[in-house]
Amino acid sequence: MGACLDAGFRLGARDRSGGRAIQGLGAIEAALFALLGLLLGFAFAGATSRLDARRELIVREANAIGTAYLRVDLLPPSTQPGVRALFRRYVEGRLQAFDASHATATGVPASAGGTALQNQIWAAAVAARSTDPTGDVARVVLPALNEMIDVTTARVVAQQTRLPALILWLLIGLSLLSALVAGYAMAAREHRSLLHMVLYAVAISLTTYAVLDLDNPRLGLIRLDAAEQVLQHLHDDMH
Repeated sequence: MGACLDAGFRLGARDRSGGRAIQGLGAIEAALFALLGLLLGFAFAGATSRLDARRELIVREANAIGTAYLRVDLLPPSTQPGVRALFRRYVEGRLQAFDASHATATGVPASAGGTALQNQIWAAAVAARSTDPTGDVARVVLPALNEMIDVTTARVVAQQTRLPALILWLLIGLSLLSALVAGYAMAAREHRSLLHMVLYAVAISLTTYAVLDLDNPRLGLIRLDAAEQVLQHLHDDMH
């Protein structure tokens, strides 16, 4: 953006020195900056809503796992220790599944391992249903496990939902174009205003970075660590 501001100023200075008017572009400038502001506003609002949805899903998953874990008490006593051990391993896997360092080091094995543990827990509950004369396993335990599994899929989808690439490139292109136009308009004066150039470039760049950071809450300054503590507390309670 700094380069575009400088290029716009040089172009405007050349036109001014050649006797060509560099004014009268107010309507175009207003429309361009209005479009940029509108796009930034919508992108920021969308990224904020996606972050809130991810935070809500973390709490929802912790509640679903906690409910399913408590209902293990309804399984036959001989089955409970093994299922509880599977739950503890499952929560450990969920804590690692969306961790950026773990994903970078190992790819996506935590997610695959979580699916395998889900299948084992489900199989153990289904097997216990045949020896349950009360029918509590089918009525209470299995629905809780189903909710626990479903919310995992919702979290994966939410994690992969980001600002569409087309909108991102449009935002970057409009930012650079607006800088070019702002630099051109600044050529109406004799010298550059470095303060205004820096302020404009920094403001637009930081806002765009904030949108990207909101969409990647495990890689930048904006984090979901506080929400993840709910799962961590659940893990500690299980132990």
